[in-house]
Amino acid sequence: MPSKDSDQVDQPNCAELLRSRVYFLTVPLTLIALLLGLGLFVGALSGLLGIGGGLLMVPVLTAVGFGVLPATATSLVGVMFSSISGSLRNWRTGKLDLRRSLGLASSGIPTAQIGAMLAEHLSPSVLAFAFAGLQVVAMYLIGVRQRLALRDGEGDDRESGHEGGYGGDRLGDRPYALWLDRSSLGIGMIAGVLSGLFGVGGGVIMVPLQMLVLKTPIKEAVRVSLGAIVAIGASGLIRHAFLGNVLWIPGLCLGIGGVIGAQIGVRLLPYLSAPFISFLFRGLLMLMAAFMVYEGWILLPST
Repeated sequence: MPSKDSDQVDQPNCAELLRSRVYFLTVPLTLIALLLGLGLFVGALSGLLGIGGGLLMVPVLTAVGFGVLPATATSLVGVMFSSISGSLRNWRTGKLDLRRSLGLASSGIPTAQIGAMLAEHLSPSVLAFAFAGLQVVAMYLIGVRQRLALRDGEGDDRESGHEGGYGGDRLGDRPYALWLDRSSLGIGMIAGVLSGLFGVGGGVIMVPLQMLVLKTPIKEAVRVSLGAIVAIGASGLIRHAFLGNVLWIPGLCLGIGGVIGAQIGVRLLPYLSAPFISFLFRGLLMLMAAFMVYEGWILLPST
């Protein structure tokens, strides 16, 4: 595993380090096991919450010794695997509205490129502080999402009559025009920038905004978001790979665990209450945000 100090402080030489074959041949088995477990856990949350999981993966990768920028880029590998796995499950069961997912992704794909380029030009400390800020915003948005679900009586698809199919559309007479809706495009643009910049899928933004702006039922929003993350995450990953920021072996370990975890998550989604899921995730985000503030503090240049 690369030295934490050399990986984080010597950012200009990061690309050369990541291309080193010696690094790829010396990944410790304990680290592989940790990353597989992390991918499994985050994949389950991905299927439950409609998020990519980068909000948890980036801090953990940073904690075990990767620099903030490589952790951000590498988490997108896990995000991709988890979102593909969960979306395939939703698609096979007829619960994925592909048109809506493509509507969000169509504007998120180009902005993910912009986010990845911005990440390349930020110092590690600024990126860590900004990531902690995103986690605080995410905690607030999860609370908003929970209140919206309770207000509309949509904490459970089985009770509200929405089984996840297209018949659950609450947007009136515009089911086929939705993917071109300006609000959908705007939500996708925001999610794309966040995905490329922070190595997240953008679902933590897409789900509550779909509920708030588009009046989409919560579990429908989760599935649509997860589908959009496939394309948006791929866009950011391609840019980071071109810049040489991706650690492929750790990323693949995250991805393999994420594939299994996402299948577990989408199966549990109909049976777990939204308040319980939100409470668990917000608690984890609080801990991770505190860690990223600490990480940003120690990465500040000495004067």
